[in-house]
Amino acid sequence: MTKSTTARRFGLRTATALALAAGVLASGGTARGAERAPLTADQQQAFDIYRDIIAIRTARGQAKTPEMVAYLVARLKQAGFADPDIMVSDYDSNGERVQGLIVRFATAKPDGRKPIVLLGHMDVVDALAEDWELPPFTVTEKDGFFFGRGTTDNKYGITNLTQTFIRLKREGWTPRRDLYLVFSGDEETGMISTRAQADYVAKSIDPAYVLNSDAGGITLAPDNTPLAMAVQAAEKTFATFELTVTNPGGHSSRPRKDNAIYELSDALQKIAAYRFPVQATPLTRSFLGALGQITPGETGAAMRAFAENPADEAAVALLRATPETVGTLGTTCVATMLRGGHAENALPQSATATVNCRIFPGEGAAATEAALKQVIGNDKVQFRLLTDVTESPESAVPDEVMAALRKVIDARYPGLPIQPYMESGGTDGMHYRARGYATVAISGAASRPQDMFAHGLNERLSVDAFYGGLDHWYRLLKDLAG
Repeated sequence: MTKSTTARRFGLRTATALALAAGVLASGGTARGAERAPLTADQQQAFDIYRDIIAIRTARGQAKTPEMVAYLVARLKQAGFADPDIMVSDYDSNGERVQGLIVRFATAKPDGRKPIVLLGHMDVVDALAEDWELPPFTVTEKDGFFFGRGTTDNKYGITNLTQTFIRLKREGWTPRRDLYLVFSGDEETGMISTRAQADYVAKSIDPAYVLNSDAGGITLAPDNTPLAMAVQAAEKTFATFELTVTNPGGHSSRPRKDNAIYELSDALQKIAAYRFPVQATPLTRSFLGALGQITPGETGAAMRAFAENPADEAAVALLRATPETVGTLGTTCVATMLRGGHAENALPQSATATVNCRIFPGEGAAATEAALKQVIGNDKVQFRLLTDVTESPESAVPDEVMAALRKVIDARYPGLPIQPYMESGGTDGMHYRARGYATVAISGAASRPQDMFAHGLNERLSVDAFYGGLDHWYRLLKDLAG
């Protein structure tokens, strides 16, 4: 996924919440290391789905999303969902066949309210077995965690939503408004399926709002004390540029004054040194101000100072030096890939760098490109935008969603604060916001920031968090559609 992994799990707490939550861990009450009770039938089914879909390597280049779709469809049909309520769509995502899945939980007694759409993505960033300590496409339980690619991003969300639909169907429950699972197949790459599904949703479903399983969630302190329920209400714009310098080249024994690699390196050093203007919205100021109340030391003080005055230079300098907060203060651009030259004994004829930008809402890719060109100040550096850019506004959290979420969180962690925030990266949700739908991400997962390894090595989710979050969507949907 195109997202910052730490930003999505930021959260907050109050003294009251701390007192209520003292000694409570990620499971919602089970102390880590204590013997777990035997799994219920619903828990076992959720684990089986989790294990099976993680084993399907739905990464770019593997063409495995159709296999995962077939698996999920079989599970849903077995639970009683009929063919007319299941839609599988094929897409060409940059030369690879991917699929999307939409499943309708139809109302029998409509009450006039618009449907609710529930998002998740089935694909993952690839993982190489030789780099991991444990096999990436096998769920391994170790040291209180489930390890495997997608354990958090986003096969937990897919598992949780799918198993909730199955559980509700088998209980004989029927919603008073239609519910739709909308699972994309290439969120981590081209988002071709995402865009097509968003268009379909707008034209054929027109929901009241959209709820995303791929961000937000419960933030835990290092000692597993719950801090807050984070609600993703905005996302930065994702844009990737390719910067290239070309040169006639020549024999390496006859160096030229100009050199494609050196000129590109000079451009990248200028980008590295540049800081985009500081920006703030009521959402980001509220988030940092609340986070600053429970963050110790000078970092917490800087958060509070910035919330009070975004022009506070000392606070800005400290927060920009912190990877967990730099993305909240404005646009960022960073070099992520590099290639150049064609032979060890030849001068480089070209050098190319990939620069990924996370653009603050309202700024736009064109303005960001113009700023980078001005910073570099060298017309020989050619820019090419690689991304089909989607810019999206902030979403207000619907009142009924906030009220239902309050009940769900209180059942798990009484009194825990709920805090909206801006994602430093991006998810499928941006495409629904761009089409005018309030879209908020409210994952049921609970995690400490130091346990977030999405897109990285040895991705994991706490075993307690896995089972502790299984009632999250179940309770939400019964409240919102009951």
